[in-house]
Amino acid sequence: MKTLGFHRIVASLAMALMLVFGANIALAQDAAEEAATEQLESVDPAEAADVANPEAVSEGSGAYTPMAPTEGKGMPVDAGWDIQPQYSETGHFAYGLHFGLIWVMVAICAFVLLLMLYTIFRFRKKANPVPSKTSHNTLIEVVWTVVPALILLAIAIPSITLIAKQYESPPKDAITIKAIGYQWYWGYAYPDNGDFEIVSNMLDKEEALARGEPHQLAVDNRMVVPVGVPIRLQVTAADVIHSFAVPSLWFKMDAVPGRLNEKIFQVDEPGVYYGQCSELCGARHGYMPIAVEALPMDQYNAWVLAQGGTIAGAEEEGVEADPAAVPAQEPESSEPSAPGAGAPPVEDATN
Repeated sequence: MKTLGFHRIVASLAMALMLVFGANIALAQDAAEEAATEQLESVDPAEAADVANPEAVSEGSGAYTPMAPTEGKGMPVDAGWDIQPQYSETGHFAYGLHFGLIWVMVAICAFVLLLMLYTIFRFRKKANPVPSKTSHNTLIEVVWTVVPALILLAIAIPSITLIAKQYESPPKDAITIKAIGYQWYWGYAYPDNGDFEIVSNMLDKEEALARGEPHQLAVDNRMVVPVGVPIRLQVTAADVIHSFAVPSLWFKMDAVPGRLNEKIFQVDEPGVYYGQCSELCGARHGYMPIAVEALPMDQYNAWVLAQGGTIAGAEEEGVEADPAAVPAQEPESSEPSAPGAGAPPVEDATN
């Protein structure tokens, strides 16, 4: 019995020590996490492009004069309560379905509320001192089963149609553009136009405001696409999973390393349309904006040629690069150590 008591004392002391040291370790871990969070929140957005030198793409951004965005078009607005206005055929269809479903929900909620108020008033204790002994009603049971099923069927038809429209196979003559997610910036390759690639990094706050663009959505080099032309947009990643999403064009597609996802992509009107990476991809996930610039076909062709790209039949049709019409972007970083076209992210011990 004495030995058993001694073992209990030792076990109690060991548990007390574990609790004390465990609490200290937990406090130290919390302090470390708070310090890491403060350090991450203090990151200057100017450095969020994750290049070795903030001036690594200065030559490219200086050589490109972007189209001026239209306030409220293709971007979020202050105090907005609805989804962004749509500028693609699929987006218009989706917005119509979204708006219709809101009215369906309003009608159902109003009906249920009225039915509940009627039941509370009609079958209150004062009006019915003797409770009803009705256990079921065949007609009501059939109605409350069949009507919701018909409502769901009516919703399913346009919903399935929307899914099918989003994943239609692009036509054979569609232009192929490839969006590549890196940690933490985007690259845009044009395999049908000479396979050049544009590297896109976020602008700092001062430069974005100077250009009249929304902060943390503006980039130095945009993804340029033609208007009214079907595009086969292929999305992939070089490191971790990203997600290419542009709300005003009703487009979202995950970028998975080693996998090529594709979906049809078409813009109805010229303009600038903003988006962001929509998959948590690391510490600077919030600094991977997307800017799509949609140009008329002739300006798009001139822009492609200005990048050193090619256009099928350009010589026969007399299409030439016109730097005055479409200022050239710089396709690669001007710094040897910075991420270039098609290059993987670089490690920089100073960051």
